[in-house]
Amino acid sequence: MEAFADTMVPGEKRHSGDLAIAGAAPGPGAVQAGAIELLNLPDLGIGALLPELALLVNTRALAYAAIHGRVLLPTQPPFVALRFTDRTALAGELLTPGAPDRQLYVLLALFAAAAFDTAAHLHTTEAIRQRHPGLAWIGFPAPDADGLWRFPDYSYGRRLASEHPLTTPGGHPA
Repeated sequence: MEAFADTMVPGEKRHSGDLAIAGAAPGPGAVQAGAIELLNLPDLGIGALLPELALLVNTRALAYAAIHGRVLLPTQPPFVALRFTDRTALAGELLTPGAPDRQLYVLLALFAAAAFDTAAHLHTTEAIRQRHPGLAWIGFPAPDADGLWRFPDYSYGRRLASEHPLTTPGGHPA
């Protein structure tokens, strides 16, 4: 599952012997950002299914390797044993509309991206305090001193709408 998450949002290897992370991109990737922690959240309810999902991914990796003449090391899970270019090609096949089990792979890809882009498994203030690698990489701003986020510069550089005249001083509709 780490190798699949790393294929969706690649990052640097954690150490020289790292097999799951291909090291295809500089900086942190989905794995460093907590993709596996997100997949194991009790509220998500799929942690117990991860071994079966890994089996599905590995079965597809074996088929891909056989079709494309790739020799896989037997000491590694099949998806991990694929080169990064083959991982991405296989992921493209798995995510193609109409592909078998596509919905499962789309969800896994979305969770990998959400772990990186939003720290979905953490409260935002905790993620900022912990210097979440994905949020730090994308330059997510820290909150103001009181712990709240305010954005004094409007989107697109201009205010899009006037405040409703009955809006309370706290910003709530009257």
